[in-house]
Amino acid sequence: MSLKQRLIEQITLEGPMNVADYMARCLLDPIDGYYTRHVRIGADGDFLTAPMVSQMFGEMIGVWVAQMWQALGAPAEFRLVEIGGGDGTLMSDIVRVAKRVPGLFDAARVMMVEPSPRLRALQGQTLAGVVFVPDVNAVPTELPVIVIANEVLDCLPARQFVRTEDGWAERCVGVVDDDLAFGLTPTEYKPAIDAAPGQIVEVSAAQQHFAAQLGALLKAATGAALLIDYGRDQAEAGDTLQALYNHHNTDPLTAPGEHDLTVWADFPAATDVGKTFVKLSKIKTQSEFLHRLGILSRREALQAAHPSHAEKLRRQYDRLTAPDQMGTLFKVIGMAWPAALPLFALED
Repeated sequence: MSLKQRLIEQITLEGPMNVADYMARCLLDPIDGYYTRHVRIGADGDFLTAPMVSQMFGEMIGVWVAQMWQALGAPAEFRLVEIGGGDGTLMSDIVRVAKRVPGLFDAARVMMVEPSPRLRALQGQTLAGVVFVPDVNAVPTELPVIVIANEVLDCLPARQFVRTEDGWAERCVGVVDDDLAFGLTPTEYKPAIDAAPGQIVEVSAAQQHFAAQLGALLKAATGAALLIDYGRDQAEAGDTLQALYNHHNTDPLTAPGEHDLTVWADFPAATDVGKTFVKLSKIKTQSEFLHRLGILSRREALQAAHPSHAEKLRRQYDRLTAPDQMGTLFKVIGMAWPAALPLFALED
């Protein structure tokens, strides 16, 4: 029985399911969840991430890791942790940079936080000797940590609340004519931000919990974390739920578990939670962050070394930094403890 049919049966018996619970089932159902069974990344998959666009992205993250390691006093051992590492490309690029910094690669104990068995298999093929743990709470705290979380927040479910003429209602997934359908159910919950009638406000307890977990990890171990994702830098209304299949948007209710589901990262909410634990940077655009780390110089160096690839490198650079591509939509925040630890390209 397909996940869709199982969801229809469950909702018929138990009543409508909120959007966060629906997302969680679609992504992580132990039998047919997208990340359990169907996830496809890359040009021939459902979506591309920045590390797959160009090696320059991972190299700039590697530069930031080197800066943070030096700021921590160049410890002889530290944990280099990536959360949600996709196919392992980003960590591979970071490691390549680390090998060029005296002492850094030898000090790094690479660890991947990855719940998806399919992605763990891909990462294991790319990265030698990597240690896997299922969640942030499983990361040991006896060594300092430097944590990278690229496109993790958008995978964490959010509830959706709709402003009506009579107050607030929650958007839920129900069953109409033996098929899944969106509808509204009454609620006493009132989001922290207001909206005009008909607008949707998203609230992600999962994203806020993730920020709290990272903050607690840094407080216990010392170190820094980097969060990169597409999303909002101010609290505002908006429906950002989308399904992706073969690089195209699809109906989120069409094929539960077979298509990727995402919502925008809520950086303001994550920042509000994270700052109760550790130091938080201001929210920067991906373009500003990468330029501060030297991506333009790196592009020029690659073009000089490979003149025949100049146009390809320009397209990759534009994809990562142009305002109408990933440069502005994608945001970056840094977290650090102790508070005196600098965050470099994320600081004014």
